[in-house]
Amino acid sequence: MTRKPATARRKATAAERESAPATAEAYADTVHVGDCVELMNAMPEGSVDMVFADPPYNLQLEGDLHRPDNSRVDGVDADWDRFSGFKSYDEFTHAWLSAARRVLQPNGTLWVIGSYHNIFRVGAILQDLGYWILNDIVWRKSNPMPNFRGRRFTNAHETLIWAARDKDAKYRFNYEAMKTLNDDLQMRSDWTIPLCTGAERLKNAEGKKAHPTQKPEALLYRTILSSTDVGDVILDPFLGTGTTGAVARMLDRRYIGLERDEEYAALARERLTGIEPLAEPSLLTTPAKREQPRIPFGWVVERGLLKAGQTLTDQQRRHTARVRADGTLSAADFRGSIHQVGAHVQKAPACNGWQFWHVELDDNLVPIDLFRQKLRAELH
Repeated sequence: MTRKPATARRKATAAERESAPATAEAYADTVHVGDCVELMNAMPEGSVDMVFADPPYNLQLEGDLHRPDNSRVDGVDADWDRFSGFKSYDEFTHAWLSAARRVLQPNGTLWVIGSYHNIFRVGAILQDLGYWILNDIVWRKSNPMPNFRGRRFTNAHETLIWAARDKDAKYRFNYEAMKTLNDDLQMRSDWTIPLCTGAERLKNAEGKKAHPTQKPEALLYRTILSSTDVGDVILDPFLGTGTTGAVARMLDRRYIGLERDEEYAALARERLTGIEPLAEPSLLTTPAKREQPRIPFGWVVERGLLKAGQTLTDQQRRHTARVRADGTLSAADFRGSIHQVGAHVQKAPACNGWQFWHVELDDNLVPIDLFRQKLRAELH
């Protein structure tokens, strides 16, 4: 993702307003050039599922920055990141956040990224507008730019705010997908992802960086996968060179890109034409456990996948129980469900019996959850 030109400063012309698409469908999968606030205000209310915004950071840079060898650092010095003061930046932020909230559907969410220069002001304004903050995410850069002057700590992270449209929104969070992506551990709010470099970094005709703040696709991959579904519409009001649209297409989501700078928009269009979504949408979703069909352990027994009298054990082989014909287990003098017996032998308040109990299968100890997944697959 890239940080892009400030788009709330110029009023749209009458011709732009008249030619603006009248439906969300007309906006989808297209890069639109113009003032992002004007364009969003022309869109139908409640028409997008997610907004990802990488606005100007208002870096307040004064003069060039040089390395110890006196070579110039290629930083952000474009006009779109210059504001006359905090008041003008706050007005700009209020305008685009208001427009974004209007086009969000009631259960939609917004992601916005920033640095210490702007993220605290952005956070206060979005709360004032009625957004409800769900998380702040620390993007820890594994390869940050050093602090060449040696007068401050190295700026090694940026902050993302994830917010629902309001406090009562029934927002989407793909918990299982995030946990699976993180090697079956709960995804934390600190993400270590490298800066956008190498072949992923877009270059201009002179071989230089096409945009100074292009974000890595991995960062957008995680945000989009975490909070949208296949076919959802994702709006980026500061599209830049198109990272949000590119990742949205990869994951079979739809995108709406708004960009003030025609050169950036042209680069984004070229980039997006070469991306096709995965042909098998089923590979893009991770069903939530609560959405999966319930499989009683008794079904495993009656289907003969496990037989009455068979012995189960935990993974460390410390406890054993025998399968009964009615789908319960017996362990010494206690009888109950796979969960109850698992909790009893461990002297624990609760237990997931599907994961706790194992059985020998082809000389391997496997969890009995293997049989539940087999029956679920047959139901599908």
